[in-house]
Amino acid sequence: MTFRARKSLLPHAAAAAAALSLVLTGCGASPQEADGPVTLRFSWWGSDTRHKMTEKLIEAFEAENPDIKVKGEYGDWSGYWDKLATQVASQDAPDIIQMDAAYLGEYAGRGALLELKDVDLSKFDQPVADSGKVDGKQYAVTSGVNAMVVLANPALVSASGVALPDDKTWTWDDLNSTAAAITKASPEGVYGSGEVNSDAAANLWFRQHGKSLFTSDGKLGFDESDLAGWYEYQAKMRDSKAVPPASVITEDATASIDQQGLSTSRFAMNMYWSNQLGALSKASGQDLEIRRPPSIEGKASEARQFYKSSMFWSASSRTKHPEEAQKFIDFVTNNAKAGEIGLADRGIPANSDIRAAVTPKLTPADAKTAKFIDEISSELGDAVPVPPAGGSAAVQALTRYSLEVHFNRLSPQEAARKAVEEARSAIQ
Repeated sequence: MTFRARKSLLPHAAAAAAALSLVLTGCGASPQEADGPVTLRFSWWGSDTRHKMTEKLIEAFEAENPDIKVKGEYGDWSGYWDKLATQVASQDAPDIIQMDAAYLGEYAGRGALLELKDVDLSKFDQPVADSGKVDGKQYAVTSGVNAMVVLANPALVSASGVALPDDKTWTWDDLNSTAAAITKASPEGVYGSGEVNSDAAANLWFRQHGKSLFTSDGKLGFDESDLAGWYEYQAKMRDSKAVPPASVITEDATASIDQQGLSTSRFAMNMYWSNQLGALSKASGQDLEIRRPPSIEGKASEARQFYKSSMFWSASSRTKHPEEAQKFIDFVTNNAKAGEIGLADRGIPANSDIRAAVTPKLTPADAKTAKFIDEISSELGDAVPVPPAGGSAAVQALTRYSLEVHFNRLSPQEAARKAVEEARSAIQ
């Protein structure tokens, strides 16, 4: 599954939380046969392509582990979490669970997940390994990573006559001034940048100011003045015309990927997750350039960049076969055959050795992304804390009030006051 940087990463959280609030006591998954191979149930979401690829992963695992059978339970994103919440609450959870950051804190906090002590994470960058921890315990393992990037349309940039700054040294002010210059030099309806108001962009801004979107103990990692500073930057981009009018921003945020401004040659740049490079390049018909996001000081080494886990592998705390469940997770994480099967479907492999091995077999766009992921590995900040329950409503409030600033209906300070009040209420 892929995510746009501007959208909340926490859908369906309320339904999951409601089901998980049921008593999670008792022990054991559904009974297994007394004799014969161990059978593990494995749930995942995804497209038909992912389904077929995952079946190949299962076959490869079973070939190396003939005493373990894996039974797949798959579906699409929309119904996956309601089903899983019901299974967990009724003590019938799958042994192995494809997990998302939006739900990791909730499930781990309720005691629904197994601590993964036997999965080798030695080939992970430390922040990537830590991204699967809740309260210091490893409840999830990253299947693959993305990073926040600025994607640029070289044709529109060239036509404007404006040169893009070096992405290792550009600042947020440089992004604003460059995008504004492109807008001014371009035909009407073409803008230097799309919206820069997502929760992911805000988190990067906060991190560069020594703060964060959330803290490890499930609170807001910023205060009203921090958010006002972010909204003031939004107002600067609005006033300079670096970004489109608020009405265009609103439309673009809900458009399909092939109809978004970067795809339709209306935005010269925009912020996305790196794994969306291929789809956007295809839609735009351009070999889009991938660039680092800006920093406060103009130093990539201080940009506090972070890898976002595409998704995670977790296991049920009630599995009767914790050793075998972890063995499967270790296989899909660290086995070369599994890497060759999965390639970049669940993100660029988090295991650095597997990433290097599969890069020659990736599509050009995925190979470019993998190269970028490696290039910024020395520039990473600390792991991003797992979002708390209620985090969905909190980030939605931040984005909604940023639009109030873009519409010029609220000042940055007033928008920040209202947003922080709503966000704090959502996670309490």
